[in-house]
Amino acid sequence: MAPAPSKPDQRSTSIDQNIDQNIDQTIDETSVAFANHIGIKLDHASPDQVSGRLAIRPELCNHGPHIHGGALMAFADFLGAIGAHLNIPDDKTNSTTIESKTNFLKSGNLGDTLLGTAIPLSRGRRLSVWQTEITRSDGTRVAIVTQTQMYL
Repeated sequence: MAPAPSKPDQRSTSIDQNIDQNIDQTIDETSVAFANHIGIKLDHASPDQVSGRLAIRPELCNHGPHIHGGALMAFADFLGAIGAHLNIPDDKTNSTTIESKTNFLKSGNLGDTLLGTAIPLSRGRRLSVWQTEITRSDGTRVAIVTQTQMYL
């Protein structure tokens, strides 16, 4: 899994041009390169919740019109990493995913937009645990992902 974004004192840029205007956090631009590449759009980011969306394009699909499980996992990992970043203790500078579990519940299909919301289950000095719910735009739950982020 990719490391979470580093603290803003390093080379940084805005998270996303479309982000909630109340967000003034910045992250290292290299940390969002993969998320940008697969098309993740961050809609809201706060220490208590991170949400975004991912349009399902042919490049993200495997057999038939279904999104690849790895794309779902990358989507959730990114949202949880942003949440962890927004909760980094003062004596730490970064975080990384050390565990992730995905329950695939339904398929996401070509042409749909997936919505993801990550919330913290636990926030400590060394670890935080995030749960991300991914749904289709019609509200059908596609996956639940639980990940643990370690602060570095």
